[in-house]
Amino acid sequence: MAGAPRPTVALTLGDPAGIGPELIAKLAAREELMRQARAVVVGDRWVWEDGQRVAGTRTALHEIASLGEARVWDEPGVPCFLPVETVRRDEIVRATATAAGGASVLRALSVCLDAARAGEIDALCFAPLNKLAMKQAGLTFPDELHFFADYLGVRGYVCELNVLDGLWTTRVTSHIPLKDVAGTLSRGRIKDAARLLHRSLRAAGVERPRIAAAGLNPHAGEGGTCGREEIDVIAPAIKEAADEGIPMDGPFPADTIFLRALAGLYDGILTMYHDQGQIAVKLMGFDRGVTVQGGLPVPITTPAHGTAFDIAGQNKASVEALSRAFAIACRMGASRRAARGAATSESS
Repeated sequence: MAGAPRPTVALTLGDPAGIGPELIAKLAAREELMRQARAVVVGDRWVWEDGQRVAGTRTALHEIASLGEARVWDEPGVPCFLPVETVRRDEIVRATATAAGGASVLRALSVCLDAARAGEIDALCFAPLNKLAMKQAGLTFPDELHFFADYLGVRGYVCELNVLDGLWTTRVTSHIPLKDVAGTLSRGRIKDAARLLHRSLRAAGVERPRIAAAGLNPHAGEGGTCGREEIDVIAPAIKEAADEGIPMDGPFPADTIFLRALAGLYDGILTMYHDQGQIAVKLMGFDRGVTVQGGLPVPITTPAHGTAFDIAGQNKASVEALSRAFAIACRMGASRRAARGAATSESS
């Protein structure tokens, strides 16, 4: 991002009962990472201080009264802090999912989403949250992605993307029973997922993404003797995507497609259902994985792991995945800011 304006990236502390606060404390202490953006920690002062206590860090932050102020803060390596009261200390029990913890997460995220809509931030990176706690607090959506989409007024296709060591994956179907997958596949859904993967790779700095698609059936259908979805749905969708300018290879058998990626042949893999990609990626590096909330107007990233209640408050949590999530948010945020700047110049 040399020579480009540094993006403004909000950082939320995650569920206060989990490892999020200590991870954000460790991240904020890494000056070389903080130089990539105008970073803003958003959350309760006591949660931030408790995270620093656990992590053993003492990072000085520049306090601001609104996220818009971060745009004019220009001391590289020094993050800002926006204090937002979301929860009292006596409402939180370490390593326990509570409605108070879930409400705290939703409040902090909402502040950041409002800022994104107002053009005050370029990206958001959030520390691990707990879906049970959020649902106890009243979340009516199946996950945070659909909460984000509703809040930001997105009505189009959205899906998580998972990133590990430069390899991006997403899927055509996600949180549905396995028995429903074949009936849910369609050429349109496959092309929507391919467009999202291609667009996200471009936003992350991959100029010419190389994408492979997995088959649904064992051996990718084995010429129709083990299922016809590859012949009737997946292969035609791949051709139609290529005609749109999104070249893809496949469909390949799901049990070998990741070997091709590990050999460096592809930047992205499109799978047909949740576990096809998730099992492979988590085996390759669970502690380094990043989740990108795909299909939203603002880049939002998070570590692929959860709140790790079993080690919360013990200073055992690795900051590696969060560091990678922040780096991706910075790259995508810089790309978004540059695109918005170009659009403004053209219209003026």
